[in-house]
Amino acid sequence: MRAPSLGRCATVALVLLLATIAAAAAAARTKNECHAGDKAALLAIKAGFGNASYFQSWTPDYPCCEWISVFCDLSASPYTLRRVVAVSFLRDASLVGPLPGASVARLTALQQLILIHVPGVNGTIPRDLARLSNLNFVDVSYTGISGPVPSFLSRLTKLTYLRLSFNSLTGPIPASLADVPNLSFLDLAGNRLTGTIPPLLLSRTNDTAYLSLSHNNLTGGVPADFAAVRFSSLDLSHNALAGEALLLFGLNKSLESLDLSRNAFSFNLSAVTLPSQLGMLDISHDDVYGALPPLVAKLQYLNVSYNRLSGRVPIGGNMDRFDRYCFQHNKGLCGTPLPPCK
Repeated sequence: MRAPSLGRCATVALVLLLATIAAAAAAARTKNECHAGDKAALLAIKAGFGNASYFQSWTPDYPCCEWISVFCDLSASPYTLRRVVAVSFLRDASLVGPLPGASVARLTALQQLILIHVPGVNGTIPRDLARLSNLNFVDVSYTGISGPVPSFLSRLTKLTYLRLSFNSLTGPIPASLADVPNLSFLDLAGNRLTGTIPPLLLSRTNDTAYLSLSHNNLTGGVPADFAAVRFSSLDLSHNALAGEALLLFGLNKSLESLDLSRNAFSFNLSAVTLPSQLGMLDISHDDVYGALPPLVAKLQYLNVSYNRLSGRVPIGGNMDRFDRYCFQHNKGLCGTPLPPCK
């Protein structure tokens, strides 16, 4: 007996079903596959780092949007090869050598570049990065990278976040960084930078600004133009800065955290009006004089040790949480937690 044959309608339905399954399978492959040019660029980065063990998942037969540390555009169509928008290299000692800038620059849609705790990455910040016009977030921290903070970074006009902390960078902070229109976060802490602070740094942002320049060898004072910058956090600690810093204070300022410690700042603290949102103040190891304003009692953190302050330590508020180490080595200060006033 002959097996019954499929009718014409059933045959068409089967063909359509198989086509749908094939299309779904193709779409599933496509949605995790990146642009061919991006894939080639990623493989060139892998080769530039000597095919280190960090890149075990970076194989041509595996969808590149699923490779470790690769992030693709989520808004792309399921049927369109996706663009690589971010790469990150985190906490790995197998990455050794200069950052392969020419290969990274081939990722033309790249928005975020992150290298954190990769001490074997060395050399200078490659000039090729200036070609990445879509970059808005750069974090290169705790690496062996040396040389200057490049002035060509000012060509990255979409940059909002720049962190180059705890590397081995030397030389001055380029004044051209002040030209980046949307830069609101800048962290250059923990390097060997010298010279003065550029006066217009972060002055163009419409957002509140975060600036950390701590643990460098900077000299000079606080730029007068900083009076107009809406800082939320400012850390100038552990430098060789001097002069007065009264322009940073004021009831209407946006400051939430201010660290001026371990410099040579000298100003009368009695003349200070604390910003209304300030929660952290460290002016230890400076040359600040005068009396503590009563509003320090509202702070969450306070350290005024090793200065020339005088008068009674305020009471109430959060003062009970501050021990004597927060006030020590101010010969004129007295009252709890210090010895009683005479």
